[in-house]
Amino acid sequence: MDDYEIVVIGGGTGNKVALAAADRGESVALIERGPLGGTCVNRGCNPSKTLIHRADVAETVRHAGEFGIDADLDRIDFPRIVHEVTEMTDGKSDELRHAIEERETITLYRGEARFVGERTLRVGDEEIRGEKVVVAVGARPAIPPIDGLDDVDYLTSTDALRLDRLPDRLVVIGGGYIAAELGYFYEALGTAVTIIGRSDVLVPSEDREVAETFTEIARRRHTVHVGYEATAVTQADGQVTVTATSDDGEPIAVTADELLVATGRRPNTDRLDPDAAGIDLDDRGYVETNEYLATSAENVWAHGDCIRPYHFKHAADHEVKYVVKNALDGKGEAVDYAGIGHAIFTSPQVAGTGETEAELEEAGQEYVVGCCDYRDTVMGNALKDRDGFVKVLAAPDGEILGCHIVGSDASTLIHEVLLALASGSGTVDDVTGTIHIHPALSKVVLKAFRNVDFEAE
Repeated sequence: MDDYEIVVIGGGTGNKVALAAADRGESVALIERGPLGGTCVNRGCNPSKTLIHRADVAETVRHAGEFGIDADLDRIDFPRIVHEVTEMTDGKSDELRHAIEERETITLYRGEARFVGERTLRVGDEEIRGEKVVVAVGARPAIPPIDGLDDVDYLTSTDALRLDRLPDRLVVIGGGYIAAELGYFYEALGTAVTIIGRSDVLVPSEDREVAETFTEIARRRHTVHVGYEATAVTQADGQVTVTATSDDGEPIAVTADELLVATGRRPNTDRLDPDAAGIDLDDRGYVETNEYLATSAENVWAHGDCIRPYHFKHAADHEVKYVVKNALDGKGEAVDYAGIGHAIFTSPQVAGTGETEAELEEAGQEYVVGCCDYRDTVMGNALKDRDGFVKVLAAPDGEILGCHIVGSDASTLIHEVLLALASGSGTVDDVTGTIHIHPALSKVVLKAFRNVDFEAE
């Protein structure tokens, strides 16, 4: 058995912990079954958002006539688009592998890891043990138990990023952010897309007004069936048919060239045998951690998509800082998620931070609302963004409780609010007291915050 000062399971953000330990002169084992970089680099954020940028370019050309500019979208070279993005993705993964292999104190194990005892793991035919262990095994697509699904060819989000042919028709099971992003990508490049979602709106975890607005916009682009449960899947003559039933019992059947199953993700902890190491999981399989990201097992920490509450790459990167402080440097510093937000890269974009209005109502929290439509700003009008808006939720004393955006560049605009929450006083005054460049699109954020009627001192 080989002993190490630290064993890191997972080569996504886990590779950052491994490199930090190597910088401190510690002996490190890094275990990864696939390409280094994890979900984000190989099958998530990096390839999907790079592909989606191509969709944005196509949509801009397609709508150029609205601005008095003649432009024709004569041809889309889909194989080239996917090939270029795949090469970029694989190249980044190779760079990460070389960076790990160049470090003398890091040993890279390629394979599936399973705990066989306290801080002891088996990888292939080898057993290794760490004085400390970091679990960063990530997550994978969750596949629902739909009748016939195992007998047909279907895509997960991983597969959908590497297709070599643009399908004429695509049916998507799922109504969350992955379904929304990939549905937009394929539609913008010429595929007829049908989305089937269980909830009564798409992206249901967003603030209700944002979700309703986004769903109506999506209906202009796709065929959208919300409030439908997929019950069966069949395949014949190269076509896949999904049968679904609405909440009131109405059946539908949708046939397409390809089926994308985008019904959420599940943690990879089921492959790890955590019980053997005394690591507790919650009822959905996520590793339970305390405020220091320590698990129930002594000298074992966890971070990333295999823990709660946030399953974003930027959350995992943020958590790495605390794993390094606590696991490597012994500081005992509680993780602080103040100012964390998220975004959905569709057209329009969606972004948010903090509580939704429904969550505040359920908690009995008193709040006030401020709002501004994009069309009520100079740049919003210039962009012809007729549906976008910024919604602010604040306590009566001006504390920012949440902010939700649907519209152009939402993923960028939300950072003004995140900065106020993380580095300012976290109040409405942080935004309204900042001089905004006119007529930049950020004026829509300023106007929404000015619209908040709170009890100013």
